[in-house]
Amino acid sequence: MNHDPAEWRLFIDSSKRRLKAVLLHNGNKYSSVPVGHSVHLTENYENMKILLNAIKYSKYQWEICGDLKVVGILLGMQKGFTEYCCFLCLWDSRATKEHYVKTDWPVREHFLPGEKSISHEPLVLPEKIILPPLHIKLGLMNFFVKALNKDGQAFLYLRQKFPTLSDAKVKEGIFIGPQIKAMLKDEVFLTKMTPVESEAWNAFKTICENFLGNKKDPNYKELVSNLLSSYQQVGARMSLKIHFLHNHLDFFPANLGAVSDEHGERFHQDISKMERNYQGRWDPAMLGDFC
Repeated sequence: MNHDPAEWRLFIDSSKRRLKAVLLHNGNKYSSVPVGHSVHLTENYENMKILLNAIKYSKYQWEICGDLKVVGILLGMQKGFTEYCCFLCLWDSRATKEHYVKTDWPVREHFLPGEKSISHEPLVLPEKIILPPLHIKLGLMNFFVKALNKDGQAFLYLRQKFPTLSDAKVKEGIFIGPQIKAMLKDEVFLTKMTPVESEAWNAFKTICENFLGNKKDPNYKELVSNLLSSYQQVGARMSLKIHFLHNHLDFFPANLGAVSDEHGERFHQDISKMERNYQGRWDPAMLGDFC
């Protein structure tokens, strides 16, 4: 088939022991196409450089979709909780008094190693990055649960809803996509909340349905504003994922469902089954079998 790089996005997923890259079709008309897989390369800057060189990224210049940790490595940013962790502006993550208030942070114009939380030369252009809707959704869920009263009915209901999850994961709000979908459909959960919590939860549901998906409501800016206001009221801490909604709405694509990272996460789950079947015999035949 003819390959137009503008019609595809590159999803990169990494962990402490694996590094994977897959092409996803914008609009998701075609199946995913794995282009890189390693069980020896860990997630660091040098290995990302090896990966991009191996798949000839400089030739094709696909847009890139992945979690924000991978995005940070590709842009040469320092790991961990840094002061300037946004690749679009110089948002001060530690200036908590100005969070939810200040919207005119200076634009990040340079990626110079040694300055403003940059440690290496960027491997990709910032404008090639697609903000990951699934991970932003996970982040919104994470900070909503963290803001819940741990002795309240809503939090206790969550623990009962997912008995197989550890208490630590529930307290930290670590949920996966299917679990969040189940909670969005759960009408009982809403009845367990306080008025402030229910307002924030309804705003979260509205954003998932009318912004972080295939449908983008014409009034999406007001919906996002309502979400941010309700999260501030419930006491949710400003995170990098919430910051993108607060300061960089114009950077989001028109149709987030067409370029979602959710399809990349599905590939990650599917390829994990192939890894178990091959039991350590790593060769190109495994990706061939997957295709």
